[in-house]
Amino acid sequence: MKKVEAIIKPFKLEEVKEALAEVSVQGLTVSEVKGFGRQKGHRELYRGAEYVVEFLPKVKLEIVVREEKLEAVVKAIVKAASTGRIGDGKIFVSPIDDAIRIRTGESGDMVIS
Repeated sequence: MKKVEAIIKPFKLEEVKEALAEVSVQGLTVSEVKGFGRQKGHRELYRGAEYVVEFLPKVKLEIVVREEKLEAVVKAIVKAASTGRIGDGKIFVSPIDDAIRIRTGESGDMVIS
């Protein structure tokens, strides 16, 4: 099993969710987060005063998938989340040793099926 964490622009969430549904992703966790990458935030003007927005709003998706679905999931996220501009986000892939369904105590791949 692999855990896919994707940090994307908030307005791309629906498109990414639909793309993941097309590749049969059944579970997904979404968190509203703030952060910055290479762009280091940006400056905005409000009522004539300039201020720096250091932490930009983003959405973090967490998905646990079987290894055979990993490539399709990553491609779906990249295609749906891309605008071609700086700040589109990142995808991180990590190994998952085990998963346990709390209700039944089941563990392993069947938990994410």
